[in-house]
Amino acid sequence: MAAVLPTPLISAEALRARLGTDAWPVLLDCSFDLMDTAAGERAWAMQHLPGAHCAHLDRDLSGPKTARGALDGGRHPLPDRDTLAATLGRWGIGPDTPVVAYDAQGGPFAARAWWLLRWMGHRAVAVLDGGLAAWQAAGGPLESAAPTTPVRPPYPASGPAMPTVNAQRLLQGAGDLVVVDARAGERFRGEVEPLDARAGHIPGARHRFFKDNLAPDGRFLPPEALRAAFGRHGVAPTQVVHQCGSGVTACHNLLAMEAAGLHGAALYPGSWSEWSADPARPVARG
Repeated sequence: MAAVLPTPLISAEALRARLGTDAWPVLLDCSFDLMDTAAGERAWAMQHLPGAHCAHLDRDLSGPKTARGALDGGRHPLPDRDTLAATLGRWGIGPDTPVVAYDAQGGPFAARAWWLLRWMGHRAVAVLDGGLAAWQAAGGPLESAAPTTPVRPPYPASGPAMPTVNAQRLLQGAGDLVVVDARAGERFRGEVEPLDARAGHIPGARHRFFKDNLAPDGRFLPPEALRAAFGRHGVAPTQVVHQCGSGVTACHNLLAMEAAGLHGAALYPGSWSEWSADPARPVARG
């Protein structure tokens, strides 16, 4: 099953064709609202794709904040790998399990789940292109029942399988790297800052709002359009570091690059929430 799962994106039609077969994947409903952190779970309880687990951004897809708060890991630190391995096992995910993540917000939270599974070494994971809306448009059924996926042992992860970059690496001089910020333009330019300590962006960072990866119907742009967009940076994919507010929507840009065939870009997990929390770090505006 795992070998034939379309990745990193799967269409609603392709997913629906698996309904009722042995090829039905483990589904993760990652819907979330940063301003109402219980909203996604409430929506999941009302209706979700058949068998979908609720993957909560704060509880399941992030680690707890440290005593130093945003200074150490930002608003959504990466989860401890052993804890995440146990969570994946609780959802019934093993190395041979196909997994599809989705949300109702254009894909940023599903992309975070996708990246975390890839980080754990799991390759048979895709994001539902167009999310919940695309599934409903394709006539896919919804249910409110709790999932019954058999629990498995903790995921047998090895070392991190996706590259990351920390603030120290960026501070020491990143002339060989291109930092790409996924936040909305007004936040990148420093005109507003509703969530973090200071407004602005990492000096030298370039801007790619994650929603620009989507067509008007909420599905990802064709691979050739994404290749053109990210190719404008003029560097190899392995020289690109993605960041956002807290390491979540940056995963949308990472997913877009993967869908475009541009492999090897890194994530700065702490992102702007970590960077801006330290007054000694430089900030650019405009």
